[in-house]
Amino acid sequence: MLRSLMLAATLAFAGAAIADEAGPAAPKAEDKPASAKSAENPRVLLKTSMGDITVELFQKEAPVSTRNFLAYVDKKFYDGTIFHRVINGFMIQGGGFDKTMRQKGTLDSIENEATNGLKNKRGTLAMARTMDPHSATSQFFINVVDNPALDFTSPADGRTWGYAVFGRVVEGMDVVDAIKAVPTGMKNGMADVPESPVEILSATLIK
Repeated sequence: MLRSLMLAATLAFAGAAIADEAGPAAPKAEDKPASAKSAENPRVLLKTSMGDITVELFQKEAPVSTRNFLAYVDKKFYDGTIFHRVINGFMIQGGGFDKTMRQKGTLDSIENEATNGLKNKRGTLAMARTMDPHSATSQFFINVVDNPALDFTSPADGRTWGYAVFGRVVEGMDVVDAIKAVPTGMKNGMADVPESPVEILSATLIK
């Protein structure tokens, strides 16, 4: 049985998270910690079948998640994967399945860094996981609205641990907004799958 790393318990509080489909404005640089604005932060170009998305990774605030993401980029793991879960007014998730909905093998799971103080604001990049707080591997999501219900509140359980933000979109938020609006349905027993695959053609570190 395929093990899909999804945003566990997401739909339980989707009412709060999907309140505004249009979403607030993209996060401003001044909303981020000074180190999160550093010119030294690595950037990755995601070339997708719907356009290019450039993400900046917060290596100081989320070193484990950043190293993990870059390891997959270096292995070309994301090339040919899809955004397999798209919920308009919430987030777009990818990094685990190919166009045939075959789940790819991953590296070991990583520590949840949701205690780093970064918030799940529109345009931020965060790690997807199961109800186990420390189960994230390759899958990530981009928030298309502010999602405070996904932020860390306590280490009590999988819901309160939150989802670790480790980057943000710096170019191509219009592409993210186009992806969030694609028609979706059921496929291979999974909901919210785009009817036509939205593919990550390549993920490359910008030198």
